[in-house]
Amino acid sequence: MAMEQEKALDSGLNVQAELEETQRALREIKLMIEQSQMELSKLTQRNAAITAHLQQIQSQAAKATPDEIRMAYDSALDAQQRLFVMRGQLEKLQSDKAHLEKYKVALEHVGSSSRPASGGGPASGGDKASASGMEMIVNAQEAERQRLSRQMHDGPAQAMSNFILQTEIAMRLLDADPAQAKEELSSLKTAAMSTFQKVRNFIFELRPMMLDDLGLIPTIRKYVDAFKEQTPLEVSLTVTGAERRLEPYLEVMIFRAVQELLGNVARHSQATMVKIHLDMGNDLIRVSVDDNGKGFDPDVVRGGSSLGLKLIRERTEMLGGGFELDTSAGKGARIVFTVPAHS
Repeated sequence: MAMEQEKALDSGLNVQAELEETQRALREIKLMIEQSQMELSKLTQRNAAITAHLQQIQSQAAKATPDEIRMAYDSALDAQQRLFVMRGQLEKLQSDKAHLEKYKVALEHVGSSSRPASGGGPASGGDKASASGMEMIVNAQEAERQRLSRQMHDGPAQAMSNFILQTEIAMRLLDADPAQAKEELSSLKTAAMSTFQKVRNFIFELRPMMLDDLGLIPTIRKYVDAFKEQTPLEVSLTVTGAERRLEPYLEVMIFRAVQELLGNVARHSQATMVKIHLDMGNDLIRVSVDDNGKGFDPDVVRGGSSLGLKLIRERTEMLGGGFELDTSAGKGARIVFTVPAHS
C-alpha cells in the first residue's frame, strides 16, 4: 500500500511540474500572438498598397516599361509571400495555444485523478482514471493536429495552386522579353510546385487522413514506404496477428510512437537498417523497432533528456502496457513497447 501511495505521489509531482511548464508556455505564446497580430496588420496594409499599384500598372500596360512591370510583379509576389508566411505563423501560434489550453485541462484532470484518497490509500478507480486521462491527452493533441491538417489542405495548398496560375498569367503579360520572362517564371512555377508537394508531405506527417479512414496498419505501411523514399535507410516492416481496427486513441498513440522512433533512427543513430515488427495480439499489441546504428546511453530515457522516448514510455505505462530498451554504445538499439488491445 505504501508503494502505491509513493507512486501516486510521484505521478502527481510529475503532472504538477508539467502543468507549470504548460502554463509558462501559454503565457509566452500569448505574447507572441499579440506581436504577430501587430506585424500581420502592417503587412496587410503594405500588401493592399502594392496590390493597388500593380492594378494601376496592369491598366496602363501599354505605357509601362518591362522593368516597371517586372518590379511591380516582384513586389506583389514578395508582399503576398510575406503575408502568407505571417498568416501561417499566426495560425500556427493560435493552434498551439488552443492545443496547450486543452493539454492544460487534461493535465489538471489527470493530476486530480492521481492524488491519493484522503483515507491513506490510492484514489478509487485510479488506474481507470489514469487511462482515461491519457486518452484525453492523446485525443486533445490529435484533434488539434487534425484541425491544422485540414487548414493546411484548404489554405496553403490551395494558395500554392493559385500561385502557379498567377505565374502563367504573368507569363502572358510580360512579352517585352519573352525568352527571359518565360525562363524566370518557369523557374518560379517549378519552385511553387515543389513547395506544393512539400505541403502535401507535411499534411501527411501532421495527420495522415488514412489513419481515420483505413486504420493503423495501412497507415504505417504507407508511412514506411514514404520514409524509405526520403532516407537512405533500409526499412522492413513485419505485421503479425489479426489485422483489425483498434480504439482511435490507441491507433494514434501507436502510429505516433512508430513515427517518433523512425525519426530518431534517421536523425541520430547513423544506422543503415531498421526493422519494425508489429504484433496484433488478441489481448496485447506489441511493437519492436531494431536498428544497427551507433546506439546510445539508456540513461537518456531514465533521466528524461530524450523527450520523445520518455513520452512513449509514459503513455504506454499509463495505458497499462510496458516499455523496454536494449541499447549500448556501438551496438545499435532495440525498443519494444506494448499496450493492451482493449484499454
